Amino acid sequence: MKTNFDRCLAEVLRHEGGYVNDPHDPGGETNMGISKRSYPQEDIKGMTRARAAEIYRRDYWNPVRGDDLPAGMDLVAFDAAVNSGVSRGAKWLQTALGVSADGKIGPQTIAAAKEAHPEAVIDRAVSARLAWLRTLKTWSRFGKGWTSRVESVREVATAMAKAVPVHEPAFSAGVDAVLKPSGFIAALLALLQSIFKGR
Repeated sequence: MKTNFDRCLAEVLRHEGGYVNDPHDPGGETNMGISKRSYPQEDIKGMTRARAAEIYRRDYWNPVRGDDLPAGMDLVAFDAAVNSGVSRGAKWLQTALGVSADGKIGPQTIAAAKEAHPEAVIDRAVSARLAWLRTLKTWSRFGKGWTSRVESVREVATAMAKAVPVHEPAFSAGVDAVLKPSGFIAALLALLQSIFKGR
């Protein structure tokens, strides 16, 4: 299982910010992106980061199969799900992957994601999201902030997709083994020394 949730959540929370109660915001009273309209039983003003993380994992990360998606694509689907709904977040990713956009990430979507070029998929999904946001009536008020958020997600997701794996590739490990004094070179040097000593 991947452990990208905390990294992706940090990016989401960076954009969601703290407690706000903007009468123009359709979400109403909100803290760390958790709105009173969506969670009427929650103490929004007293929301803790730990509680927000539980909600985000249960209601957004798990439904978009964040643990199963490649790095970068997980952030793209997750942040879009938080900002615009799980179904839309899934559909933008599915459309970018060229699979049936039913709004539910399943085995077909996961398989396509693992075979796809991640940077191209990220770019298409984020562009589709931004195009949809521009159609909203509240674009004139929130458009600048939304654009900043979506472009940041594009940048961070792309960097995540490009990141070098923590483990060394087999080839690198092989080269390292050869170059160690106890490896092939050491044996060759010992052989050469024995040959010259015999002369």
